[in-house]
Amino acid sequence: MEKHERSITVIGGGIIGICSALYLQEKGFRVHVIDRAATEDERASFGNAGILSPWSCVPESVPGLWKSVPGWMLDPMGPMVIRPGHLPAATPWLIKFLLAGRQRNIPAQADALRSLYAPTLDLYQELLRGTGQDDLVRRCVYLHVYRREENASLDTLGSRLRLERGATLQVLSGGELREIEPDISPDFKKAILIHGQGRTTNPGRLLQVLTEQMLSRGGRISHAEVKGLRPLEDGVQIQTSAGQIDDQRVVIAAGAWSAQLLRPLGLKVPLEAERGYHLTLRDPGVTINNTVMDAEGMIAANSMEMGLRLAGTVELAGLKAPPNYRRARNLAVLGKRLFPGLNADEQGEWMGFRPSLPDSLPIIGAMPKQPNILLAFGHSHLGMAGGAPTGRLIAQLAAGETPAINLHAFRAERFS
Repeated sequence: MEKHERSITVIGGGIIGICSALYLQEKGFRVHVIDRAATEDERASFGNAGILSPWSCVPESVPGLWKSVPGWMLDPMGPMVIRPGHLPAATPWLIKFLLAGRQRNIPAQADALRSLYAPTLDLYQELLRGTGQDDLVRRCVYLHVYRREENASLDTLGSRLRLERGATLQVLSGGELREIEPDISPDFKKAILIHGQGRTTNPGRLLQVLTEQMLSRGGRISHAEVKGLRPLEDGVQIQTSAGQIDDQRVVIAAGAWSAQLLRPLGLKVPLEAERGYHLTLRDPGVTINNTVMDAEGMIAANSMEMGLRLAGTVELAGLKAPPNYRRARNLAVLGKRLFPGLNADEQGEWMGFRPSLPDSLPIIGAMPKQPNILLAFGHSHLGMAGGAPTGRLIAQLAAGETPAINLHAFRAERFS
């Protein structure tokens, strides 16, 4: 591609890459997106649970979590599994993951997460303004539901982290819960309601609408696999399956594939590809008014344009092993425990790779010693919520502006 003033290439056409492209266009950059996915359902953004939570400030690894892991591994319905063949490769990451959950690390991680995700709803509504598709993002409450009354406490670590950072939480009785969600099982005795939440009614269509917005502003997108990067004196050379591209700057927003692009450049980051499965039930037979999380079974339910989406199961198996769709079908069983009247006859299964770093914080910022390479990946289960906030930060960095938040906690070199 011929160089232009304020020209930039974004590697990755998922929600992080497209939001980055849109905000870069607002700063006057000419944008070219390179996306390896041939179809929209290959992107993790497509299979997202649709949760847009400004209060996503609880790290995945917390004190005492290690006690639950063995039980999860032995339970075929458990929220997490590791394929035996991938265990040697995953072990270093798992050790870092558990160490990240030490008590002394949690407050700073929670502060960083809150600062990143706080504006997600407002930013998405701004990005959608003028598209005629404002209904894709809606405000709602988030219900964490519990079978055991004692677990629905505002004194748990998760509740305290949210409350300390300004969230409004409310404990509901079983009766109050069923007033809000009449179809939920009577087995759930209490719930914690988190105010100020949001959701998207179709993650795939949200990404499509924003992509079309980027193209309508003069951006372009190519479908190719990036084979490697070579820093130049005044830019970056990009080797792709479709040929060579030279550009002034590059944003790496390639999700679970980001680490392998950086390794030849000397930057090693502990990025694990968490396989996320979902099940979309086209005719669920029940109504869900908000986002519902079975906090003990760790399964989320969201109503969408194409039906009811159930998500939450995780598998560590690397980037190359074939999917195990039994993990997705298990969600129908777990969903019926949430909603006894659930109709699971018409199922749509999906698996995607969610890029996860041990401390739950993505990498956002310039690559060490390579200011022309900007990094934006590692959002784990929160990629959809992180798209707009991360895109704004990347554009601010590219334009030489002070970022909206302190990015010290998100620097790549924290793993050196």
